[in-house]
Amino acid sequence: MILIYLIGTFLISISLFFNRITAVRKALVMLFLILQWAFTYYEFTHKGITEFNYFKPDAIAILLLFTISIISVPALLHSYDYIYKEKDNRKARTIYYIAMIFLIMALSAAYVSSHIAVTWIFVEITTLSASALIFHRRNAGSIEATWKYIFVCSISIMFVFIGILFLSIALGTSNDDSLHYDSLLTLAPSLNPFWLRLAFIFIFVGYTAKLGLVPMYTAGIDAKDKAPTPAAALFSSVLMNVGFIGFFRFYEIIAHTSLHSWANHVVMIAAFLSIFVATVYVLKVKNMKRMLAYSSIEHMGLIMLGIAVGGIGYYAAILHLILHSFAKSALFFQIGHIYKVYHTKNIYYLGNYFKYNLSGALFLLLAFICVTAMPPSGLFVSEFYIFKAMFAANYVYVLIPVLILLTFIIWTFAKNFFKIVFISPVDFDETQIQKINHFETVSQYALLALVIYLGLNPPVFFDNLINEAIKNLIF
Repeated sequence: MILIYLIGTFLISISLFFNRITAVRKALVMLFLILQWAFTYYEFTHKGITEFNYFKPDAIAILLLFTISIISVPALLHSYDYIYKEKDNRKARTIYYIAMIFLIMALSAAYVSSHIAVTWIFVEITTLSASALIFHRRNAGSIEATWKYIFVCSISIMFVFIGILFLSIALGTSNDDSLHYDSLLTLAPSLNPFWLRLAFIFIFVGYTAKLGLVPMYTAGIDAKDKAPTPAAALFSSVLMNVGFIGFFRFYEIIAHTSLHSWANHVVMIAAFLSIFVATVYVLKVKNMKRMLAYSSIEHMGLIMLGIAVGGIGYYAAILHLILHSFAKSALFFQIGHIYKVYHTKNIYYLGNYFKYNLSGALFLLLAFICVTAMPPSGLFVSEFYIFKAMFAANYVYVLIPVLILLTFIIWTFAKNFFKIVFISPVDFDETQIQKINHFETVSQYALLALVIYLGLNPPVFFDNLINEAIKNLIF
């Protein structure tokens, strides 16, 4: 199925490139969504079966495939035919849709990859696809953001490549099959600790560009700000997830070696610094999209804290990763509506949203509760388990500063969200308001409903998949 999926994506992209008819373009996008869901269902029903020696859908891959398939529907259907009704030329529209499709394809393939080098290849494809989306506006800001993203991600992917080379040295063998994750897991206890330690540092630092962690987090901030909002929704969720899975699969190997405790300390330092940096910038930033981008860094920091402390933190980290994807992508979709009303992302010039978009304002209030992990948000459950794991592992000296930092973030979100919803905007001309189609908000409510439902009442198969995803870490 993976070959059909890759070839089908390529053929749809070629058809989009030569097409000049709007109705045909929409039909091709719908065809890709059908292909995406068919691929996801096939991988779910063939879990654990290897395809072409380099792809094997396991539990974590299935979870992330369902996540990206769900988010892809509003991301493509709400793309600028819905949210951005601008007078772009046909070439710009075509490149936009091709880049979106290739990004989703590369992410999906990276999720199911069973070979560390193949994962690396598809992660690099996500960089190229994302760059085309960041450059979509073709103005000075988007050009700067594109080059910054390419530069930082190129360095990060080079780090991962160097880490793979060190890993090959740690193996002490020229057998390419040893770079399969299953083989590495089996050989983990016999790996050379010195070279393995170097491999972990380079691979972890390299993937922080996609993960959105210190030290390479800077690439994603401008990318989420300058890219079209539907693309930014993918950047803030499923694109960050590919960084996680690249790290997570290698972390499983480290967990079976004597370096496990050392690696946990490295991850914890990066996670705490990420939460600290996110808090500092959230307090001062006035750009709505950048505020959400820094919020994503905070959430990824919490996820990595769950991984570092272990125990129930493993389960909570995977749960938080998925729920955050739904919550943050929904918020970015709503930013498209806000921009349509006010034509600005500056919080200073936003306000009285209840008057101009009732459904959107109600959504913002619900989203505020969900993204700040207040009950009944499912993120409250995952964060509670992460904090419980930290307390059980005697990391109270880390837990207390984290809780203080999160308090500042919640206060800032409350201040800004309530201003947007209730307080009158500055220098705003109500006669120029563009009418909002309230039906477009339905998908955003649906995503938040998943955040609540999956956290408070997870289906059995969902719970089993998370437990299976972390089975190699519990021994």
